[in-house]
Amino acid sequence: MSLSLLASQLNEAFPRLSAVQRLERACATASGRLVFTTSFGVEDQALTHLIAEAGLPIEIVTLDTGRLFPQTYDVWRATEARYGLRVRALYPEREALEALVARQGVNGFYESAANRQACCGVRKVAPLARALEGAQVWVTGLRGSQSGHRAGMDYAGFDAARGLLKVNPLLDWTREETADFCARHDAPVNALHAQGFPSIGCAPCTRAVAPGEDERAGRWWWETSDKECGLHVDAQGRFVRAAAPGQGGAKGLVDS
Repeated sequence: MSLSLLASQLNEAFPRLSAVQRLERACATASGRLVFTTSFGVEDQALTHLIAEAGLPIEIVTLDTGRLFPQTYDVWRATEARYGLRVRALYPEREALEALVARQGVNGFYESAANRQACCGVRKVAPLARALEGAQVWVTGLRGSQSGHRAGMDYAGFDAARGLLKVNPLLDWTREETADFCARHDAPVNALHAQGFPSIGCAPCTRAVAPGEDERAGRWWWETSDKECGLHVDAQGRFVRAAAPGQGGAKGLVDS
């Protein structure tokens, strides 16, 4: 069965399933490696809890850009201790990073959108490619309500550029539901969330948001872009979608 068809089947089934059932369905469907990429935000912490507690065969990896907040490293350590696991870390390649800094300067990403995208490319997109090499399924913590740009996502889609199935089990969760889930299950959360940081990336590129602002307004705030680093969009800035329209709109179950 093609991955495009599998994506369409998952999109049809997921609205009737809880988040852990969605993960289980993805595992049962896959014939190859499943990789979950975490940045240790509240959504990713919820997924880590579900994966660990259910003992699912999903590899957990993170992209350490070298510019993360100290609080992110704190929750990384707490997560490994809480669940008795090791998160695999991927880093920028030395030569590429050294060339980037030599060309732009240490904070050259502030100077232009092209510079910022190049920095994300070296620190995040290239390591992601290594993380997903040989994987069949990529699990993410994306939610549709994080931004207007993400609202049109599907639960699952065929990522043609990477040749894999991309699955978003928390697509229909709200911010409040996600935070409540982590609180009820004692999942470690980043201390910055309580300080007005709903979305947390690299320290130089993330600020707190004001009341009423979009969740991702604090990412690359000096730009007027769609607040994406290139991990989840194609060359035209479009999110991966299923071959057929997804069955969005039905509310998924939040509890595990």
